[in-house]
Amino acid sequence: MFLAISEKAPAPRAHLSAALGEEGRAAIGRYLASRPDYRPTPLVTLPALAAANAIASLHVKDEGQRFGLKSFKTLGGAYAVALLVLETAGEKLGRALAPADLARPEVQAVARTMTVACATDGNHGRSVAWGAKNAGCRAVIFIHGGVSQSRADQMAAFGAEIRRISGSYDDSVRIAAETADSEGWTVVSDTSWQGYEAIPLNVMQGYTALIGEALDAIPQSPTHIFVQAGVGGIAAAVASYAHQRLAEAPKIAVVEPERAACLFASASAKAGRPVTIPHGEPTVMAMLECATPSPIAFEVLSHLADGYVTLGEEEAIAAMRRLAEPLGADQPIVSGESGGTGLAGLLACLADAKARSHLGLDPRSRVLVINSEGATDPAIYSRLVGRSPEQVLEGR
Repeated sequence: MFLAISEKAPAPRAHLSAALGEEGRAAIGRYLASRPDYRPTPLVTLPALAAANAIASLHVKDEGQRFGLKSFKTLGGAYAVALLVLETAGEKLGRALAPADLARPEVQAVARTMTVACATDGNHGRSVAWGAKNAGCRAVIFIHGGVSQSRADQMAAFGAEIRRISGSYDDSVRIAAETADSEGWTVVSDTSWQGYEAIPLNVMQGYTALIGEALDAIPQSPTHIFVQAGVGGIAAAVASYAHQRLAEAPKIAVVEPERAACLFASASAKAGRPVTIPHGEPTVMAMLECATPSPIAFEVLSHLADGYVTLGEEEAIAAMRRLAEPLGADQPIVSGESGGTGLAGLLACLADAKARSHLGLDPRSRVLVINSEGATDPAIYSRLVGRSPEQVLEGR
């Protein structure tokens, strides 16, 4: 299903735009420059798939190779944890600190007194757990029943304490916040709520690195960007940075599962604020299974998004398989259950006359999509694609 947006909301507050523009990218850039393991992720060109769909070009930003954690989320939660430790230590030590100071003994001593907490479908929690390990603080991660044991084990491997709760992702967000408040911990969430915006905005700011890298590498500016959304953080960061950087703003299409389309519902309601949708049947796009958008992400997207796309389960799986089994000489890409939804959204819009017309998709279109994750649960990936990630990359 496609929702065309013609009348857009007023511009977001200035500090949101600043955090998600060049100023924000420079901030995450300073953190990344302090890490010897930092490398930009690949921007993959798929000319055969572009030709088959009668568009000029198709590029995929492959976040499946980010820091070995296989997800764009590594840029957000871990970065927010690092900023939190630097801020707390700076206040106690009475001086401003830079990312390179994280390893200093006096900073590490402060970090050891801190506990961060979050709720997650998997990828954000892994980023927070990894970031806490790097920064030297404790992490407690709240997960709901739908999070696979493999993903829970990956978070625990970084030293995080895992607490599984009954209910949904949104329930885990609430319980994490309540527990952190009672224990004196700090929540590092990728979604915001009233009175809690600074840390989620830092998380979103981290994502400007991926769109910045993509625009640095792309031969010609994209005319269209298709980006997936759970609570909306990556979509808002990508849209905001691209609009501020590019002389000709690209069309932005936000892609969600039909079973968890909270941004689609919020935009459809025209209430000027996020709405919460009922929890229904789980979606295979597990990292996008959210019932309430982040208010600050919705504030940005309600001004910048040109359309919202919802996907059926099979459409997401088909995109995973298409990336694994490329056309012609195109390069194979390992894309997790939520990773290929940007591509799936593009293919859905190309097949929909209303969407194609509203977005201006034609033979001149240059499209950028984000592969937001690789095979973060290899067993699930192999079951859905029919081959292991290793077999896909080996061309078998």
